[in-house]
Amino acid sequence: MKRKAILCVAAAVLAGWATGWAAETPVYRAVKADEIRAREGVGHVMAKIRAGEEITVAYLGGSITAMNGWRNKTTEWLKATYPRASFKEVHAAIGGTGSDLGVFRLGRDVLAYKPDLLFVEFATNDGGQAPEQIWRSMEGIVRQTWKQDPLTDIVFTYTITTAFTNDYLNGMCNRSASAMELLADHYGIPSINFGIRVAQLLKENKLIMDAKVIETAVPKESPDRDKQIREMIAADKRLLFANDGVHPREEGHELYKAAIVAGLTRMKDLPATDHQAKLAKAFVADNWEAAKMIPLSAKMLSGNWQALPKDDGKQKAFGDRMGQIWTADQPGSKLHFKFKGSVGKIYDLLGPDGGQVTITVDGKPGARPVPRFDSYCTYHRIATLGAVAGSDMNSVHEVTVEIHPEQPDRQSVAFRLKDPAKELKAPKFQGTRVWMSQLMLLGDLSE
Repeated sequence: MKRKAILCVAAAVLAGWATGWAAETPVYRAVKADEIRAREGVGHVMAKIRAGEEITVAYLGGSITAMNGWRNKTTEWLKATYPRASFKEVHAAIGGTGSDLGVFRLGRDVLAYKPDLLFVEFATNDGGQAPEQIWRSMEGIVRQTWKQDPLTDIVFTYTITTAFTNDYLNGMCNRSASAMELLADHYGIPSINFGIRVAQLLKENKLIMDAKVIETAVPKESPDRDKQIREMIAADKRLLFANDGVHPREEGHELYKAAIVAGLTRMKDLPATDHQAKLAKAFVADNWEAAKMIPLSAKMLSGNWQALPKDDGKQKAFGDRMGQIWTADQPGSKLHFKFKGSVGKIYDLLGPDGGQVTITVDGKPGARPVPRFDSYCTYHRIATLGAVAGSDMNSVHEVTVEIHPEQPDRQSVAFRLKDPAKELKAPKFQGTRVWMSQLMLLGDLSE
């Protein structure tokens, strides 16, 4: 019995070394909303700024960061405030995506540029995720970053939407921001909450979250309705935060910038801390530190796959994010790979002419084809195709993704079209084509 006990302890030690010691399983709780939690600050990057060095600032997030707004306003403020230093901006935001994609693309979109300061913004797009998933992916971002360079400073930023306002009016973070705050506490990561100023103005009736508040006051049958709405917006003295309750207008982004300025100003004199030492103890044992992207290769593909040339429209539009894109439209064309690990996905595109695929894992085909088309598909956009999730890291999986001979049902997009009966018959909405570029693995390829 003693020998068995010793072996169990040894196994636990090895597991701890592999992933970083984890505390007891964390328990989610709502967190009080503060605009700035300086924690252990951004001392490494501030030292470089004071020395007049070149600074690389990366912004990882969703559409609120992708749009011209708080991101470029922050970079401009840094340049104006610290003219002795030089600043390079890394725009690493993709609309409609959360930390569960961010953790996989971190290496190619952020860490490849060796950032000195990394802002992470996923509170909105992670709004529907369980805290446990947020912890896995967000901790993966933190640990990957500091594993590459423990001198990189990280700041979590939290955006606000109409869906979150009740939480903020009650003085609390919404669920995704609360989950991120608990993780930030563990690692001493500073956070800047954009929701505080917005909620305060809303409470004082000095701000409107959503243009729909005004739009709904004008009957749809009114003549010159759009003109009336514009006039009402111009006449209202309250600040209109967003047209859709999510994506800030210029005025909303100015509020976000003000929070950033206040946060970085408060932190500017804090000393640098040892981020490397923080990796000794993980927050959750199943974090996604091992998440990675691996480019598709010709040997994984069969059928009529082609690598898009550099001058192809989709390669030019998406290649910076996705790398080399492969496409095929012949039913029966396949992607095949084996890997050892717990999660396997494919980085791909959705589009109006997108087809559907059958996914077979370990010899078991899925119950139904998976469309690479949805109700937003009046255009092409980046997406992920899930294949394996939830197994243990030592499992070996064989995955085949095969183009299905039938097109997906396009009716879900009809409400976005002026004449759906006619438009859905046009070539734009016909096809069985798919586009893929990278494997997204929590694990490694195996032969």
